[in-house]
Amino acid sequence: MSNINKYKNETVVAIEESPVSFITSKISILLELVKFRITVLVSFTTALGYFLASDKLGFGFLYPVVGIFLLACSSAALNQYQEVKTDLMMERTRTRPIPSGKISRNNVLILSVVLLFAGTAILFFKTNFGTMFVGLLTFYWYNAVYTPLKKRTALAIIPGSLVGALPPIAGWLAGGGSLFDVKIGVVALYFFVWQIPHFWLLLLLYGGDFKKGGFPVLTDLYSESFIKKITVVLLVATVLLGVLITLTGAGNYFVSDLLIYISSVLMLISAYSFYRKTGSDRKDVVRTFVSINLYTLAIITILSADKLFFLL
Repeated sequence: MSNINKYKNETVVAIEESPVSFITSKISILLELVKFRITVLVSFTTALGYFLASDKLGFGFLYPVVGIFLLACSSAALNQYQEVKTDLMMERTRTRPIPSGKISRNNVLILSVVLLFAGTAILFFKTNFGTMFVGLLTFYWYNAVYTPLKKRTALAIIPGSLVGALPPIAGWLAGGGSLFDVKIGVVALYFFVWQIPHFWLLLLLYGGDFKKGGFPVLTDLYSESFIKKITVVLLVATVLLGVLITLTGAGNYFVSDLLIYISSVLMLISAYSFYRKTGSDRKDVVRTFVSINLYTLAIITILSADKLFFLL
């Protein structure tokens, strides 16, 4: 009898759910599956690469941006398909769509394949071979190299950071730039280095949770104090690379370079504040994590706006 009542209750809930709330819930699941905030940032870095290389205004940037975005969404969904068992073990991830039962694992795999083919098709027909190759290399590196490597070594983020360096290169190639240009080399190096302190700050926040998921973590090898120090060193290195971008002539206006210098000083102040605090207080870690992400977003925005104004 209790099963019948349960069925009736579930039926009533399903009937009472409006079409709007049903669609909204499905969109919410989709956005979580594709890790929307991360994949949008990937799109921004792709657009930055395109703008820096391009010598004309137009809507051509949409093809590499959308293509890389779809590949990134496919990669994110496939990653959740791959890591469903570890996601179940961690507090931070157990409410994700697959472990929480909001969507089946097979449906996520189908979604990933559809997104992969859609993104590849756009890059194949609307950009060039180099852009498509870099896009597919990024997909491969994240899901076939970095994802399994995380289970084997706490230092997986170092080779894994190649994933962040490739999207701006894809955009650059789509915009007609040369692969051997120093501008895109420094930009790619910036995004490579930035990801390491970005991840290690997350580690200081969720290291215990990562261990629950069976991942080897850096705190198994080094003390939190040492990890904090090396993270600060990498934060400073990230800022120096941000400044170096301006020295390659990526910006066209003095005010753009000035804004990056001001942002760099503010980021250095934040890094120093984090360094001088004893221990790893959660609020300080979160504040530093937000700071380095805002700094990266500022560089993307400033350089993109600079080039768009120049092309007007």
